[in-house]
Amino acid sequence: MHIGIAHHFGWAVAVTASAAHEVVDRRRIELVEPGIPVAPVHHDGADLDDTALADMLVTVGASAARATAAELDALAADLPGPVVSLSLRAWPSGFPTDLAVVRRAPYEGRADSVMYLRVLDDVARARSWAVHLFDAKDVEARASGLLGDRAREVLHGPRARLGPPWTKDHRIALAATVLAAG
Repeated sequence: MHIGIAHHFGWAVAVTASAAHEVVDRRRIELVEPGIPVAPVHHDGADLDDTALADMLVTVGASAARATAAELDALAADLPGPVVSLSLRAWPSGFPTDLAVVRRAPYEGRADSVMYLRVLDDVARARSWAVHLFDAKDVEARASGLLGDRAREVLHGPRARLGPPWTKDHRIALAATVLAAG
């Protein structure tokens, strides 16, 4: 089973597909526990000093690790076969970790997103799942190229078979699984 993720602040769309690109599960997963700030750098910690923000980031990071692990474990338990891979939107490999740098543009607007991606990556690797990174701007086009004449059926067909919701997030996540499966 291949899981594709389209994440947002504190939650994500997870689409799981077989090696034949058949959707076997789609769901919203929570990436942080209730009551915990979902955007500590970009919103919630903007007015905090560095020490207070660092403390908040420790709390949010720990919550994200617990919530993400629980959600992915629940998803994996519901699947008809073992998880082989998790696909995530790529982030810059040199993205800074120094808080003073992260708080400034251009990093401040992406810091929370990168935090969630890193947590998802860590959780997947802890389960020995392969992690594949994709570019959200071209993942559908690349998947369509691999699928050829089946592209429309595979990427848009689940809406007719499964009903709503089937949004762009779902298509991106599914397209990412196509690339992971090859």
